[in-house]
Amino acid sequence: MKTSMIVRALFATLVAVALASCGGESQRKGESKSDAASYNMQLGVGYLQKGNLAVAKDKLERSYKENPRDPNVHNALALLYERLNEPKKVDFHYREAVRLAPKNPDLSNNYAVYLCRTNRPDEGVKRFLDAATNPLYRKPEAAYTNAGVCLRNAKRDDQAEQNFLRALQLRPNYAEAAYQLGDLDLGRGRLKEARARVDGYLGAFKATPDLLLLGVRITAALGDRLAAERYARRLRVDFPEAQQTREIPDLKSNPG
Repeated sequence: MKTSMIVRALFATLVAVALASCGGESQRKGESKSDAASYNMQLGVGYLQKGNLAVAKDKLERSYKENPRDPNVHNALALLYERLNEPKKVDFHYREAVRLAPKNPDLSNNYAVYLCRTNRPDEGVKRFLDAATNPLYRKPEAAYTNAGVCLRNAKRDDQAEQNFLRALQLRPNYAEAAYQLGDLDLGRGRLKEARARVDGYLGAFKATPDLLLLGVRITAALGDRLAAERYARRLRVDFPEAQQTREIPDLKSNPG
């Protein structure tokens, strides 16, 4: 059975954390415009995280006026305008963030996420790969996996597979890439290859709910009900509260 792929929250989003103790929301005496911009940005992001978009917009636009050359302000504004469904402003602020900080791979990664979500896979993949090959980026395996997810959504499975493999070459215990690769094999009907990938990973590294549920789906599709039940039992025992545990299929209805 072919299942639709759900893009997981593997995409990194650079978000500043709101100040724990702000003292007041107006510019303080002796405070520079740069400091005020940073202060308002952090307030704005805090409101954005809470879903108070009107106040977030006020704070972030104020921060932008105070320091229009801060790439993090542009990044935060892009996140805000995406929530407000203003795509032209989203694109403008992501581009400005990347232009002002071309060596910051996190900003490039964030823009790539948006590009892939808005059906611009070529641009998105290019930016993911720029991040992956940036020596300052600490998780290139995540960028390669993100590129693979973007390509898979665009129905470019061969290219997606190559990026998942690159991620696992860099970090063999990267569970998200292993899951994506196994799920891709399952979707393409390559059941034996999918099972070998999942069994190989779980034999060497720590299990995750995603991989155990994938093991259930693969072995059920192969008609190996005993193996599917073993995966299901392990998922229930190791991750009783996980969403994936609630998604275990009715194995009694499967042949074999």
